[in-house]
Amino acid sequence: MRFHVLTLFPEMIEQGLSTSITGRAMQKGLVSLDAVNIRDYADNKHRKVDDYTYGGGAGMLMQAQPVYDACMSVQSRLDRPARVVYMTPQGSIFTQQKAQELAQEEDLIILCGHYEGIDERVLEEVVTDEISIGDYVLTGGELPAMVVIDTISRLIPGVLGNGVSADTDSFMNGLLEYPQYSRPEIWRGKQVPPILLSGDHAKVDRWRKEQSLARTRERRPDLYRKYMEEHPEAEGGAKGKKSR
Repeated sequence: MRFHVLTLFPEMIEQGLSTSITGRAMQKGLVSLDAVNIRDYADNKHRKVDDYTYGGGAGMLMQAQPVYDACMSVQSRLDRPARVVYMTPQGSIFTQQKAQELAQEEDLIILCGHYEGIDERVLEEVVTDEISIGDYVLTGGELPAMVVIDTISRLIPGVLGNGVSADTDSFMNGLLEYPQYSRPEIWRGKQVPPILLSGDHAKVDRWRKEQSLARTRERRPDLYRKYMEEHPEAEGGAKGKKSR
């Protein structure tokens, strides 16, 4: 997977993704990161890319031409046109399912806005997907872009040390993940659920499914209702006791 991020702050993107799992994935060549500075495509000596909005209003707006030229420069280097994702609070909420969809792409261009956003005309011209990471407003699209890249990268084969780690993550099957435990068996008087020490894998799997259902019902009733509509046969397991 090759990520191309159009941004006013390429160093923020590069530094934010150069460590931990994404950093190791880049070192292994499993993913690559191309942080493109939109200012490099400004047609003035001061590399100015913003201006006042027509109709008045507070704040500045990123101009269409530098964004368009930056995007077309990236597209011209690719074998085929890539999807262009614009990070905006007006977009569709980012989900694990959307991450799985985007992980199938070979190249992905991610556009980061700033100030009051980007001239609507260029968005109509180049953007294929508008994505939001939540119903709140940030100062720019760089942090959301890193969230999207991190989420997608975990789904690329070989990125995670354990090949099945991503398969058990929350939201992968429409439910929240079950609670997990490590050593010691007893910590501050709290014991690991005995069933996890039983060695009976069938019982462990059943317990985990029950816990996943119960946790989703408690914490995300919206997800629980949707899941039960699609899997009515799971009603019995949803009554499993919480591990407390």
